[in-house]
Amino acid sequence: MPQPIIYLDNNATTPLDPAVLEEMLPFLTTEYGNPSSAYQLGAHSRAAIELARERVASLVGCAAGEIVFTSGGTESNNTAIHSALQLDPARQHIVTTAVEHSATFRYCEQLAERGGAVTFVGVAEDGTLDPDELEQVIRPETAIISVQWANNETGVIFPIERIAEIASRHRVLLHSDAVQAAGKIPIALGTSKINFLSLSAHKLHGPKGVGALFVHRRSAFRPLLIGGGQENRRRAGTENVASIVGFGKAAELAAIGLNAHAARIQSMRDAFEAGILAQIPSAVVNGTRHTRLPNTTSLAFPGVDSEAVLILLDRHRICCSAGSACRAGSTETSHVLRAMNLSEERQRSTLRFSFSRFNTETEVTQAISGLSRAVEQLQTLSNG
Repeated sequence: MPQPIIYLDNNATTPLDPAVLEEMLPFLTTEYGNPSSAYQLGAHSRAAIELARERVASLVGCAAGEIVFTSGGTESNNTAIHSALQLDPARQHIVTTAVEHSATFRYCEQLAERGGAVTFVGVAEDGTLDPDELEQVIRPETAIISVQWANNETGVIFPIERIAEIASRHRVLLHSDAVQAAGKIPIALGTSKINFLSLSAHKLHGPKGVGALFVHRRSAFRPLLIGGGQENRRRAGTENVASIVGFGKAAELAAIGLNAHAARIQSMRDAFEAGILAQIPSAVVNGTRHTRLPNTTSLAFPGVDSEAVLILLDRHRICCSAGSACRAGSTETSHVLRAMNLSEERQRSTLRFSFSRFNTETEVTQAISGLSRAVEQLQTLSNG
């Protein structure tokens, strides 16, 4: 019998909740109707989508009609920025940060390479963002500010509501990538000045390949995908019904006892972090420990290559990542850690651990032991 996997990479993806799979199954088998069809089989799919829309809206505190289903966080991020740039030819400047998820960072990099106007605002060494510094780079031609709610690698939470006030004062659209935040911390869009917000199902125990974009009911919007009239003409293409249903169920489950889940997850994260820092004195936490997601820790082990640690941990069936999963296989260090001005040694020795409600205290204890042994083994080899 193989040793069970200890999965501590929940910012990369999460295991599908069995209750989510159960709700999806009929729409993968007998309930196969196209939701745009007029007959009863199609109407069942349409009703299921609208229920999912209500559930996702409830998780983030907005109206159901403000939720547009997409293929995931990447499409949602791209769509929000694309929409803003279509509205006014005189406003083509983008303000974003140097630590955004690749779905925003690479999109803006490509725009800049083609001559577009993009300002990447830096962060402090602890990963925090100064909203006053962001305000200083806003121009009359700024179309949109795009700032993630919480960083996917360090878990650092940005002052989104303060940034929303700044954007509103300058009459600039604001988009926030909340893929990592949703389901982990409370989000209340009903009283917010945020125009667009991105979500992804597979970060909160839903299926991969489905996400959503919140579009404030008073915000002008131009779709990225053109075709049929799906999603109230805001995103063409036949809906991924089963996955949307799964997203809705995952959102409902995430909302139930959100604060209690967050407290327990944070307790496990803190115990893991404290155990590692006690057993590996050279280890250091990347990013502020005061305003971050309850499930995330980014740890550097100076003198040890993170890829080598990953190989040893994988042999013991412990899963984590070297920074973001979206850069796996790359020889480059994380652009997030580079933007924090960490030394290259620290960048190359960093591992990210992220917990979920499916983790246990026993797994935490086993992971501390396994990681400590792996780092000690590599440090011994390094020292000759």
